[in-house]
Amino acid sequence: MKSHRDGESQGPGPPPSPSQQLLGILSAGPLKVVFLVLASLCAWYSGYLLAELIPDAPLSSAAYSIHSIGERPVLKAPVPKRQKCDHWTPCPSDTYAYRLLSGGGINKYAKICFEDDLLMGEKLGNVARGINIAIVNYVTGNVTATQHFDMYEGDNSGPMIKFIQSAPPKSLLFMVTYDDGSTRLNNDAKNAIEELGSKEIRNMKFRSSWVFLAAKGFELPSEIQREKINHSDTKNNRYSGWPAEIQIEGCIPKEPS
Repeated sequence: MKSHRDGESQGPGPPPSPSQQLLGILSAGPLKVVFLVLASLCAWYSGYLLAELIPDAPLSSAAYSIHSIGERPVLKAPVPKRQKCDHWTPCPSDTYAYRLLSGGGINKYAKICFEDDLLMGEKLGNVARGINIAIVNYVTGNVTATQHFDMYEGDNSGPMIKFIQSAPPKSLLFMVTYDDGSTRLNNDAKNAIEELGSKEIRNMKFRSSWVFLAAKGFELPSEIQREKINHSDTKNNRYSGWPAEIQIEGCIPKEPS
């Protein structure tokens, strides 16, 4: 067998030691040494700045912040403040807020709201089929009386006339229908409501939706919405056998003090 020659390589030798690596770098020239030192300093300083800028933020938050750069900000509109009687805009402090809502369908009861107080409605249990009326003292803003009058069964036109006549001067009268308010509404009752300023009471038909605001003993400003009507029509009814509910709302100037 042939023997290996002295000094001939027998495969890769052991890796160079750190001192040998340093000697190799030094032998490569001073410029390479300066470059490596500067690179190390830059890496250290970049890490220091990152730690100072986001010391408490988790890595996921930092990644999200970087990702969100350049995205358009999402503007959220503030939740609108609720106004009296669910108005869109507030009434001036020297006025009363009101909202009248007729019935609309078997499960849609009428409502009368005044100064954010529900005067008549399903929650109070004081609204029923026919014509519902609330009387309010115009000077104090306090409710005087509420009553409903069935106009489909029974003779209730007479009691309704007496109730309207019982309202003292300087009264506001709010009237809304639920279901039918016309079948047994006689001519005397129509006259009493017409004398209060109604323009639509003689146009009432079976299950017409009707709302009306009246003033007794004083005049309301002409720009105030006072009355509205919607008739039942089998082709256009919103509910089975009923037209859509209607409403009026606004601000009534208070009596000057």
